[in-house]
Amino acid sequence: MNIDEAYQYCQNIANKQGPHFSVGFRFLPKPKRKAIFAVYAFCRYADDIVDERQSQPIDLLLKEWEDELYRCYRQEPSHPISIALADAICKYPIPIEGFLGLISGCKMDCTINRYPTYEALLVYCDKVATTIRDLSLPIFGYRNPVAYEYGQALSTALQLTNILRDVGEDLDRGRIYLPLDEIASCGYSEADLLARVKNGAFLKLVQFQSDRIRALFRESSKLLSLVDADARLALSLMRKVYIALIDQIDARPFDILDRSIRLSSFQKARIVLWEMLLSL
Repeated sequence: MNIDEAYQYCQNIANKQGPHFSVGFRFLPKPKRKAIFAVYAFCRYADDIVDERQSQPIDLLLKEWEDELYRCYRQEPSHPISIALADAICKYPIPIEGFLGLISGCKMDCTINRYPTYEALLVYCDKVATTIRDLSLPIFGYRNPVAYEYGQALSTALQLTNILRDVGEDLDRGRIYLPLDEIASCGYSEADLLARVKNGAFLKLVQFQSDRIRALFRESSKLLSLVDADARLALSLMRKVYIALIDQIDARPFDILDRSIRLSSFQKARIVLWEMLLSL
């Protein structure tokens, strides 16, 4: 597979499996767009190893993917995704540590399915949500190192949105990411969650999570002016699409117990059109 085919392979993964996260990617300049597709595809592949039924042990598959990462950074890739990524890391200073952190977070999913506190959950988020900050910022481009602080707020907000959006799907996999002490403090319980009880305590829990996520998104708005001008629209769209997901969760909070929340193509198109008008 040549470089162009490898990048197309990565783009297909992003378009199919990251319909919310990748909305803004198409508005990046082509070199940055191709690189971010490669980064996303690598991370998505690692995540899918954990989430999809596998014929081999998950820890073995993650080790093989980690080995492929090292081959990629030695410019000896053997997979379509790493072929594209090997080219991208020649053009942008994408640190290997970001990918290693992500794989480490995926390994946590193999052994940990409950988080007693928000602080414990943040340890996980800091690993699996490194994509935006550690891996994407070198592609977006920035000059002020404070961008990493606001990038952390954005990456955490995105990950917490995914967790809230996917509560029902994670229950199907035997996982609860919502901090257990926060569940209890809202008058709900792990047993209630497992039974998908729909009551006022659950509404209080969702509102608490939503408020914290919105605060992180507000903090992350400071990142927009710190990245290169040609990446600002893409970054803004990423934020707005996920904020729209939170809006939808707030409007129908019980839905997350039964299905993963998604935006329609019309909703995403409306966000894109509005952001493009604002950028004129």
